[in-house]
Amino acid sequence: MNSTNRINTTTFNRLLIAPFAATLVLTLATVTSFAQNARVLPISSSPYGKSYGQWAVAWWQWGLGFSVTNNPVLDTTGEFAGVGQSGPVWFLGGSFGGSAERTLTIPAGKGIFVPVYVWIFGATVGDCAPSKPGVACDVPTLRTAAAAATTSVKSMQVLIDGQTVSQISAYRALSPDSFDVTLPENNVPEFFGLPVPAGTYGPQVTDGYWLMLAPLSVGKHTIEINVAVDPAYGSDFQVKYHITVAGQMPTKGAAAAKQ
Repeated sequence: MNSTNRINTTTFNRLLIAPFAATLVLTLATVTSFAQNARVLPISSSPYGKSYGQWAVAWWQWGLGFSVTNNPVLDTTGEFAGVGQSGPVWFLGGSFGGSAERTLTIPAGKGIFVPVYVWIFGATVGDCAPSKPGVACDVPTLRTAAAAATTSVKSMQVLIDGQTVSQISAYRALSPDSFDVTLPENNVPEFFGLPVPAGTYGPQVTDGYWLMLAPLSVGKHTIEINVAVDPAYGSDFQVKYHITVAGQMPTKGAAAAKQ
């Protein structure tokens, strides 16, 4: 299952100017790239105490951990964007298939973890038992399949407040180890027709492209994701988020003191 359909002048003057111009273009490109990616934390970092790969595992455990009635990844409007959110990082919902446009509010000071083009392979999503009865789960095989799916992507575009994030392919992260997920009643794999009742199952692996954003300023923001997909792995999709970052609400005592 993935985010698309499963549970990028004179000769003398020319001699003097050309090297300068080339340096200037390179410098401007570097500055522009830095400005565009300034909000994205380095892929080699451990933001908020976890690597990108560890956050990817946590995202899947969150995304598969709620029933279809209030699942934040199946949600197409943002109504359930706050379900299960806790700690210093806010998960954006991505998609289990198709496009979505969501409106949501995020508390100030939260890092934001953005799934761009992400995959999970394993026991709960139709690759091996119990979701594919009779097929034993083999982690190296799952990793190979996840890598093939991830690298099949044709193009990815992410815009944050209209600015394009560059070199998204540099933000690829894999789960450091295989992992378990706990499914509720009326869970997402069942919704997609897989024979997986409520319970905890493993192994799974994940692979894909993710962005961890530093907290956005208080106010309104947009994040837009456009992905072109190899038809063998699904369909093109778009996900757009209209985000309001809310400042801290005053405590009851503080509010009373202002009166």
